[in-house]
Amino acid sequence: MVCSKRLPFFQDRIPDAIGVLQAAGKTVALSSLALVTLKRERKMTAELAEMGVEIEINDLTALAHLPPKAPFSVGPLVNVYNESTLRWLGARGAVRICLPPELPLDSIATLASAARDNGVEVEVWGYGRVPLAISGRCYHARLHARPKDNCQFACEDDPDGLSVLTREGQPFLAMNGVQTLSDSYACMALQVDALAQAGVSSLRLSPQTGDFTKICGSFRDLLDGRLSGPELVNRLHADTDGLRLSDGFVRGARGADWSAAATP
Repeated sequence: MVCSKRLPFFQDRIPDAIGVLQAAGKTVALSSLALVTLKRERKMTAELAEMGVEIEINDLTALAHLPPKAPFSVGPLVNVYNESTLRWLGARGAVRICLPPELPLDSIATLASAARDNGVEVEVWGYGRVPLAISGRCYHARLHARPKDNCQFACEDDPDGLSVLTREGQPFLAMNGVQTLSDSYACMALQVDALAQAGVSSLRLSPQTGDFTKICGSFRDLLDGRLSGPELVNRLHADTDGLRLSDGFVRGARGADWSAAATP
């Protein structure tokens, strides 16, 4: 989704991964690029439609390669901020929309209501550094004084993103190649009940280094009632040193706010 130059590292494994997941009863979706700028990237986007699985669009230009009314999902980098946009995507064939992570709970509830009326499922960002922006320039390449076309995969040295500090030395953002991420990890562990009441049907968990399978299992336990929200938070902190969590886009005045910080 972030950079097409990474695709050769895992392209040949995608068909086998799809087979394994489908055999386990999972629904598979392949994501389009968030920013299509090159001819080869347009070709790759067109080829996604030939893979025989659901396509998630993160750039509206991908719609041109999908047959009319063909079902697809919408990723969090598409700006679905109002009911009209949601209805238009639903009429075009969208079956699931992951809302942009910066929406507050009231907006999520409004969009979820419109989605329900149009037969569309709503997903929200459940865990992971928040994707804030995509640029035509590669920050990692520029940092290492390399041209973007010869970046030598500088981003691989920072698999969770490279922390960006303010001039006062405070954590601020994270760089991920052409992508800007939040420094904190958004976490809906304390908001799942409110989100469910708002009409949200699923959470998106963004991979990170370490035991990500355990993180997925912990969220599964939370949704199934085997683990409480505070217990999940404690588990996340125990497994990741220095982890900063946030849920401010949903509940707070700022995206970086964390609702548990105000709890005695």
